[in-house]
Amino acid sequence: MASKAEILNGIIEQGFLPLYFNKDTQVSIDLMKTLYKCGVKSLEYTNRGDDALQNFKAMKAVRDAELPGMALGVGTIKNTKDAQAFIDAGADFLIGPGYEQGVADLAKAKDIFYSPGCMTPSEIITAENNGIQLVKLFPGNILGPEFMAGIKEVFRNLKFMPTGGVDLDLGNLSAWFTAGVCAVGMGSKLITKKIMEDKDYATLETKIKQCFDLVKEARK
Repeated sequence: MASKAEILNGIIEQGFLPLYFNKDTQVSIDLMKTLYKCGVKSLEYTNRGDDALQNFKAMKAVRDAELPGMALGVGTIKNTKDAQAFIDAGADFLIGPGYEQGVADLAKAKDIFYSPGCMTPSEIITAENNGIQLVKLFPGNILGPEFMAGIKEVFRNLKFMPTGGVDLDLGNLSAWFTAGVCAVGMGSKLITKKIMEDKDYATLETKIKQCFDLVKEARK
C-alpha cells in the first residue's frame, strides 16, 4: 500500500481526482481501465450503492494484476463500519462527504490516508487538529472559489480539493486553482451518466485528456 505522503503527492501531481460509482461490476472495471489508459493514477470509487463493496473488491483484483502504480481509494465514507470494510478490501485511501471522528481515528490507527469533506471553518479546524492534510471542500458549487480564497491564509498548512459541481471548463478550473486549491474532484461532469450508460469509453478518453490539459493550463 502507498504511504499517506505518496497518496497526497499523487493527487496533487495529477491535479484532479476522478470519482464515480456504477452498479455494474464490469462497467466499473472498464471505466477504471480507461482512466488508467489515459494516465490517471489516483481514483476514487464512491460507496453509493449496495454493490459498491463487491465491485470494489473486483476492481482491486484487476488493479493489482493489470494496473501498476494506481492508487485506488473509496469515497462517501460516513461511518467506521464502511471504512473498516473497505480497508479490509484493500482501499488505498478514504474520502468522506463530511468529517467523522470515528473514521478519522480508524484511519490514523491503520495509517491510511483520509480526506474528509468540510464546509465551515470550524469543521476545517477540527480536521486540521486531527492531523488531516487534505480537506475536501464539499459541496464545491455552493462554497465557490471565493470561499477558498477567503480562508487560505488562515489554513496555510492544509491542502484543499473542491468536489461537487466543479466544471470541465478552463474558467471554472482557473478560478479554483487561483484561489489556492491543490486539486479538484471530478465526478459526473467528467464521467457522465450517458458515458456510463452507453459504455462510451472513447468519449471518456477524450474528456480525460481534455481534463489533464485544462488543469495544466489552469495552474499557469
